[in-house]
Amino acid sequence: MHKRISAFLTFILFLSFTIQAQQIQDQWPSYRGYKACGVIDNANLPNYWDINQNKNIKWKKDIEGLGMSNPVIWGDKLLITTAISKQDSGGFKAGIYGNIESIEDESEHEWQVICLNKNTGELIWKQTAYTGIPKQKRHSKSSHANSTIATDGNFIVAFFGSEGLYCFDMEGNLKWTKDFGTLKSVFFAAESAEWEFASSPIIHEGVVIIQCDVLDNSFIATYNAASGKEIWKKKRKEYPGWCTPNIYENDGKTIIAVNGFKHRGGYDFETGKEIWNMSGGGDIQIPTPIIKDDLIYFNSAHGKSSPILAVKTSAIGDITLEKEQTTNDYIAWSIARGGAYMQTMLIYGDYLYNFRWNGNIQCLDAKTGQEIYKEKLGKAESFTASPVASDGKIYIPNDNGKVYVIKAGETFEVISKNYLRDLCLVTPSITKGIIYFRTQSGIIAIAKDE
Repeated sequence: MHKRISAFLTFILFLSFTIQAQQIQDQWPSYRGYKACGVIDNANLPNYWDINQNKNIKWKKDIEGLGMSNPVIWGDKLLITTAISKQDSGGFKAGIYGNIESIEDESEHEWQVICLNKNTGELIWKQTAYTGIPKQKRHSKSSHANSTIATDGNFIVAFFGSEGLYCFDMEGNLKWTKDFGTLKSVFFAAESAEWEFASSPIIHEGVVIIQCDVLDNSFIATYNAASGKEIWKKKRKEYPGWCTPNIYENDGKTIIAVNGFKHRGGYDFETGKEIWNMSGGGDIQIPTPIIKDDLIYFNSAHGKSSPILAVKTSAIGDITLEKEQTTNDYIAWSIARGGAYMQTMLIYGDYLYNFRWNGNIQCLDAKTGQEIYKEKLGKAESFTASPVASDGKIYIPNDNGKVYVIKAGETFEVISKNYLRDLCLVTPSITKGIIYFRTQSGIIAIAKDE
């Protein structure tokens, strides 16, 4: 009798954890959704829409100021950040160009966290986190509010780089803040080229994780989400980068994956102990690592190298590839050149999609790295946003707001081309029934007309 009760309770506990995990996966809690996967299926999104005819347009909302943070969704709340200045009115500059110069602006800004109703766009609350002159300048493809919010349904964490880390409850009440001083997010070869901070926080099991790769004093750290108390902080020897960390599991242990040039690697979630490391790749590191099954996928591009790497979750120690090597005990496969500079890759089904800022698309077998196809979107078009997917379709906007809807799978097919009528450099966000695009002016919610 006792054994039956025990088995029943174990089943109930397992079912509860399974339901809870699925509920989290159905949210869009941080940069590019659950564990940055960029996927929510069974969302029933439209293939096409028309801004001018108001076809499949659920709502539009102007957002004051400028920001490149993705919309984050939890329950009925949509969360966004912005930096507002009446004088910094230059907006973004679309296109493919190599200008490293900063926008010259020393006007006072107001950094805001905004909460909207995800179904209507109506304002629920907004809070000003900081007011002052930015401590770092921005690039013309950047803003002073680049980092995407992280939430776990209990707390909301917004990272504004040199202007601080802020934690709110779901009603918008400030819980705690952290000031890290000036975080020099600059081009390593030209300190005057200030491009602003962009790494986003994530929350895992009530713990906030931040990766700060800057010119001086790079570090990775974790904090208790409820109290703000530091759990651990580790120095990193790294060039300035704009990567968001991710989480994976191996042999019952939770590990934090970080992209990098000098120091790509994995850290023990509980202690901060380094599990593995490697060097090499693009020396301006931006994309987020993504995880599928027993592999962690990395890409980067700048300088002499632009690799795609599939690292085993069992990796330990220094796993840097020797010259001319493409695999070793802990790297399942790699491609020396072709990784994206800006975009985080997408894994959907059995395929890994690598989108580059000139519109080139490479579809690979995720397990082996074998190329399935290589195609190109448009002519002389530029892309900054990363792709997202749902129900067998991939959505990717170009900088000028043309959104391609592509069939997922081994055969390349453009299903439709749609227009936002505004610049769009931000990765879309998905919830059941709605896909959200953040444009230069605000947010557009796309859904099938009822």
